[in-house]
Amino acid sequence: MSKHAEIINFILSLDIGTKISVRGISAQLGLSDGTAYRTIKEAENMGIVKTVPRVGTVRVDKVDKKNIETLTYAEVINVLDARILGGKEGINRSLNKFIIGAMAVETIPKYIRPGYLLIVGNREDAQELALENEAAVLITGGFDCSEKIKALADEKGIPVLSSSYDTFTVASMINKAIDESMVKKEIILVEDVMDVNITCLMGTDTVATFKKLMLETNHERYPVLDENMRLIGIVTLRDLQGHDDDNEQIHKIMNKKPISVTPKTTVAYAAHIMGWDGIKICPVVYKKKVVGVLTIEHVIKAMEFSLRQPQVSETIEDLILKNFKCETQEDRLHFNGQIIPQMLDPIGTASWSSLNMMLSTMGIMALRENNNINITVDSIMAYFMKPVQMGSDIDIYTEVLDKGRSFSKVEISMFNRFKEPVAKAMISAKIFCK
Repeated sequence: MSKHAEIINFILSLDIGTKISVRGISAQLGLSDGTAYRTIKEAENMGIVKTVPRVGTVRVDKVDKKNIETLTYAEVINVLDARILGGKEGINRSLNKFIIGAMAVETIPKYIRPGYLLIVGNREDAQELALENEAAVLITGGFDCSEKIKALADEKGIPVLSSSYDTFTVASMINKAIDESMVKKEIILVEDVMDVNITCLMGTDTVATFKKLMLETNHERYPVLDENMRLIGIVTLRDLQGHDDDNEQIHKIMNKKPISVTPKTTVAYAAHIMGWDGIKICPVVYKKKVVGVLTIEHVIKAMEFSLRQPQVSETIEDLILKNFKCETQEDRLHFNGQIIPQMLDPIGTASWSSLNMMLSTMGIMALRENNNINITVDSIMAYFMKPVQMGSDIDIYTEVLDKGRSFSKVEISMFNRFKEPVAKAMISAKIFCK
């Protein structure tokens, strides 16, 4: 077992809420501080530890992306810049609902439930009643609480927080944080739905091995790895056509330019790529190694989940691009649509930034149409942009001028309804392998 895996397994064995430190792990496992530090940072990216201000790094339960509409008390601390007065062990609990304690003390039990947050001032009787009913307490105005309340919070493992903001401001800030979480909920990443229990073939495996594996798993597509467990291709049942020798090695018949995604790729983008190329399975690669697979069934389930979500949130890019239709004409893409009000500048014409965003996005789409999905924009050059009125019907054409192993260039031209040039830009993009 590697040192990295040893630390990860050790962290996973800890109870939720256990405090973690670089020196503590390095001393306990007999490893260097540098190795411990790098692994803790990766564990944070994995979602199994979290750094909380004024507390430190603690072991947390990985939160399902699909439940992100709820906040934890640790997130409330960050939003409000609050102090923890007691009950530190409970800061990773979820906040289900918050209420303002403006009622008489005897009526409070009617409104609070376990998992609630009572926002109240320096009213010790209300604070105690909330804790006894398994509800957290947020004290506004920067007030402290008594030692009795702190001891009760520590005993029950329920946070008592203090914020310098007033009650109205606190409620507004928490409500805004919940709204922002609802928007994030809409963005489903590949890591949320991918299958981590993957079956792969090595490049040195034979056709006979493929056939045997296909009978055992009922799958027709497999990622192909090299001796360093890096992705080198993908092989499907179709690739076996014309290869009757069972001893022939997989690396000779596989597709050597597989399309892959990363765990942080959005499912919506992955669906777009898989739909364009008719791909039914897509390897998920992190640091050049396969960590999972995304199938078309995963994508469909994720999209169905998105449609059932209560909120509808669109970015400016979504608002602009949904008004355009796209078609392929020979070796270029043709977009047709209109300038919408959200694109306007103070003088009533399409702003330079919105036009630039639209042209660059369509240029990237053209590059990815050519199977170069692993790209990063190196530079954008706008030759000219003329004023365009709201409601103007425009045509945009993208043409890939140069496509090499490392770099590609695409030219984007925009015309008005009179076929007069309105804008022209050039994008240089770097192609990379993960």
